[in-house]
Amino acid sequence: MQDTQIALEDTLQKHFGYATFRPQQKEVIEHLLDGNDAVVLMPTGGGKSLCYQLPALVFDGLTLVISPLIALMKDQVQALRSNGINAAFLNSSLSSVEEAEVNADLQNGTLKLLYVSPERLFSGSFLSYIKTLNVKLIAIDEAHCVSSWGHHFRPEYSKLYIIKRHLPDVPVVALTATADKAVRSDIGELLGLNHPLFFISSFDRPNLSLAVLPGRKKWEQILKIVSRHRGKSGIIYCNSRKGTETLAGKLQAAGFSANYYHAGLNADMRDSIQDEFIEGKTKIICATVAFGMGIDKSNVRFVIHQNMPKNLEGYYQEIGRAGRDGQPAETVLFYSYADVQMQLNFIEDVDNEQYRRIQRAKLDRIKEYAEAQVCRRKILLSYFSETPPDGDCGNCDVCKNPPKYFDGTVHAQMALSAVHRTKEQVGITTLIDVLKGAYSQGVREQGFENIKTFGAGRKTTQFAWLLYVQQFIQQGILELDYKDKYRLKLTPVSNDILFHGKKVKLVGVETVKERQEEQKKVKIEKVKVALEYDDGLYNHLRDLRNKLAQEIGKPSYVIFSNASLEDMSARMPANIRDFLQVNGVGEHKARKYGEAFIRAIDEFTGRHPENDYALPEVTATVRRAQTTAKTPAHILTWQQFDEGKSPDEIALMRGIKATTIYGHLSRAMIEGYEVNIENILSESEITQVKSAIQDLPNAEGLKPIYEHLNGVIDYGKLRIAMAVLR
Repeated sequence: MQDTQIALEDTLQKHFGYATFRPQQKEVIEHLLDGNDAVVLMPTGGGKSLCYQLPALVFDGLTLVISPLIALMKDQVQALRSNGINAAFLNSSLSSVEEAEVNADLQNGTLKLLYVSPERLFSGSFLSYIKTLNVKLIAIDEAHCVSSWGHHFRPEYSKLYIIKRHLPDVPVVALTATADKAVRSDIGELLGLNHPLFFISSFDRPNLSLAVLPGRKKWEQILKIVSRHRGKSGIIYCNSRKGTETLAGKLQAAGFSANYYHAGLNADMRDSIQDEFIEGKTKIICATVAFGMGIDKSNVRFVIHQNMPKNLEGYYQEIGRAGRDGQPAETVLFYSYADVQMQLNFIEDVDNEQYRRIQRAKLDRIKEYAEAQVCRRKILLSYFSETPPDGDCGNCDVCKNPPKYFDGTVHAQMALSAVHRTKEQVGITTLIDVLKGAYSQGVREQGFENIKTFGAGRKTTQFAWLLYVQQFIQQGILELDYKDKYRLKLTPVSNDILFHGKKVKLVGVETVKERQEEQKKVKIEKVKVALEYDDGLYNHLRDLRNKLAQEIGKPSYVIFSNASLEDMSARMPANIRDFLQVNGVGEHKARKYGEAFIRAIDEFTGRHPENDYALPEVTATVRRAQTTAKTPAHILTWQQFDEGKSPDEIALMRGIKATTIYGHLSRAMIEGYEVNIENILSESEITQVKSAIQDLPNAEGLKPIYEHLNGVIDYGKLRIAMAVLR
């Protein structure tokens, strides 16, 4: 065994230039060399790739690597070749000549590692072809993609269990940087691994500072952050292609070395931009979330999220691209109500209810992280089921500016005792009912009114208990089990609190309210304005949408969102002019899909078609005039507002009425521009408008709503509220 250890370390030094292994790397490698299956969870920058790359050099044969992205394959192969290791990939980016060369190397047995996508693995007779090669190890990278609970679920991954059936004696290692407990339990099972051993490294990255900032005046705040790191490398993640381009342009105009990266660029352009960033020629990349996977760049000094990601797994993976050299790095997340609404809209456009439920729960967790009043590092570690260390981290914004705490040990003991006595079969709502002594249906059905802790916390308000339970989850005192109907589970920390005198710090209700007021966070739930539409027609149009999406190989929401189909079913447009009035229909989609959907409506309703399916020429003429003229007035208003000017300031500066400015902003919102409403409308004002709409279902225009509210909300704000609710 000692000779084996020496050989491994010699191989490590010879091919990779490292004198010692990182934590758990050697254990994983030895486990695989013994012919066993494994699941490896290591944070970004933790050295996952070495866990299969080094065994590939020891094995006398081929290591097959399943990888989801072409860019990731290219980066890995390029790095291996630079270390003198014969590696290659097979994907659509290769010419026929290049692919023939790879196949020749495979036949000759000169390749040590071959990277392929799941799609290539299952195409044609490729799987049978693999069986003819001397495959000694299979590595499945980004293994969280196998689970529908994961943040990047890929249906192709769900078939990967087949490879174990074809090559049952070949060890398989599944690797990921981000997987909560629900995803971990799926990986080994869904891949059909043979009693895999789990290797889980610490998710703690103490060199990364963590901060959440309100999403107001983002540009000014981003400018301050990048100025602190002038000349250093950084990544700014945006939620749209347009967002990356706009921000990169602003940074360039401000004198920074910046570029943008998104899937709309051709492959050569993406490769060029990525290479320039890796080589340090470009310092800042404004990118969508695809950027950074597999990039081995150690000196990224900051990662900014201009918009909130959809879950903590994705967020953690993306911030993990900073500070891989172990030196201090800054991470900042901008959080706003608009981002939450956007993510909810994405979720609701998916037809799978189970998926929607999972993603809403995960969205709740990242919202709670962004709004938290406890150490953010503790929240991240607890989310990945790692017991956080005692004491706060001192390197997040909450720790640097701590709120007022009180001793919440007794509250924690009451809650933990209730979870224990209910045999971990309650969710948050029922737990609070038990603590409050409420005879709710969930309590009575299971006889929880008879347990000793029933009503033990009746003196504490329901809102306070909700706040405290959230903090228990964030601190790793309780765990939310997604796969068991979102029930609460005890953790190792629970035992210390119940039986070993461990103390618990909590933030009180008043402190939370004070901090929320300071940050001016708007927290409202997604609002839908009820439309009168025919369910049968809606289903008919949805079937058409799904058919068209299947034909082009895209998700259904790429054609039209559910909201657009509802509006279409309500309006029942008879011609292309009417079709253009449907929410979410622009000229491009009208040209592309208008005729198909109008004919479908004609077919369903039995009406005589008007045969007017052509886009009106006047619309095209207007559009051409707009594209050659100066910036449209409402876009100019949006730009000035986005720069931090108030509606009143913009109105005064341009000599127009403030109500016109509000109209411009509402139009920009409807067209998809991000408008931060936090300084315009309060939560209560939006709630008032929503109630007025419900009280006046047949009202036309703004006047009835204005009068119903006794004029307390002016017409300008009403326009914004209507855009939000729409």
